[in-house]
Order: sequence, then C-alpha cells, then structure tokens
Amino acid sequence: MSNDPAQQPPVQQQPYPAQQPAQQPYPQHPYPGGPVSAPRRSFFARHKVFTVFLAILALIVVVSVAANLGGDDPAGGTGAAGTTDAAEPGAEPGTGEEAPAAPEPAAPAAPGIGTAVRDGKFEFTVTAVEPGVGRVGDDLLGVDAQGQFVLVHVTVTNIGDAAQMFDSSSQKLFDAQGREHSADSTAGIYLGDANSFLNDINPGNSIQGVVVFDVPADAVPASIELHDSFLSGGTQVALG
Repeated sequence: MSNDPAQQPPVQQQPYPAQQPAQQPYPQHPYPGGPVSAPRRSFFARHKVFTVFLAILALIVVVSVAANLGGDDPAGGTGAAGTTDAAEPGAEPGTGEEAPAAPEPAAPAAPGIGTAVRDGKFEFTVTAVEPGVGRVGDDLLGVDAQGQFVLVHVTVTNIGDAAQMFDSSSQKLFDAQGREHSADSTAGIYLGDANSFLNDINPGNSIQGVVVFDVPADAVPASIELHDSFLSGGTQVALG
C-alpha cells in the first residue's frame, strides 16, 4: 500500500448523531416536599352562626359579672368605707338598725256561751257547760266516764226549709291543749233529755239538747265545733 496521502481513499466521516433537544424538567412545586393542599378554614369560620351566638353569650356573661362586681346600689355604693349604703327595709333612718316589726292584728275571738251561731240549716246557741261529771244516768242504768264527762247544753234551731237531723256524733270538743275529742253518743243515751242522738228537727223548730264528751280528767274544755251534718264546715264557740 502506498503511503502517499494523495492516493489514500478519502475517509468517510461518520455523521454525528443528531443532537436531541434537551428535555425540559418537570415544573417544580414552589413548596419543597411535594404539593400542599389548600389550608382548611377554622371551626369558627365554618360555623358563623354558632360563632355569633358564642360571642353574644360571652358578652352577656361579661356584662352580668361587671354588674355584680359593681353592686346593686344604683348610685354605685358598695357598702365599703366612704360610700353611702342604702337603708335596709324596716331600718330606722340614721341608725342602720332594723325597726321592730309591727304587731300582727289579733284574730277575732270566737263567739262565746249565749251567742247564736249558724252552720248550714242549724242555728246553735250554747247555754251551759258542765265539766267534771263522773257518771251519767242512774244507779241502775248509767255509765262511768273513762276520765270525766263534759256536758255541753245547746239550743238547736232549724233555719232551713226542710227537716234536718241533729246528731251528737258530728260535734267536736277541743281542750286547752288543742286536742280534739269526739262526742260519746252512747253516754248521751243515758240522759233522758239529751235529744242529741239522731233527732230530726223540722223547719222552724228548736230543741234543747245535751252533747256528752268523755275527756281526760285533766282536760280543760276550750271550745266546741258545731255542725249541722258531718260534712259541713262547722262553727266554733268558745267555752271558757
């Protein structure tokens, strides 16, 4: 082979590979670490009505606390030194001491012996009281008291327009200790003129009756409650 360069076959140039366009990098998120979701709104922003309600409630509490701290005195007094306290109700002016309460009016006294009272269809007048009776009836037909018999003599008049039955069992006696005693109808039977056991009284008529009570020996009769029937309200007569 000849070394003459003129005679050397031309060297074919290998074409350079076509230059590929540079790949553009993916757009990077402005925040490192990947995409960040949009910030979530607060609880109060999502519940506006509830937030307004809480704000109003808080305002009411603040106003109430401030009013309590300021005291109830409209002029701003709190009772401390150098302030003027409002006088308490019933207190004497200038003393700060409570004035004595006015005495309560006394209850009206109950009618007494000899005074006519009414209950329902009956008008009653107590004419006499006999305490301390140990036995009623005679030696053959009678009964002894467990304590003492109290005999209440009463005039009963029918002021209604129909017959009404007078019954001693509807009457009540109260002693000085406030104890209530029922009538002893059985003992009343031994009194021939008691007229207090199931006695019908026609309109306009009157009877003289005796109601017998068996009470403790130390009991002091104070009043009698008279009824035209066991369902009536009754009326009080003082026996003292």
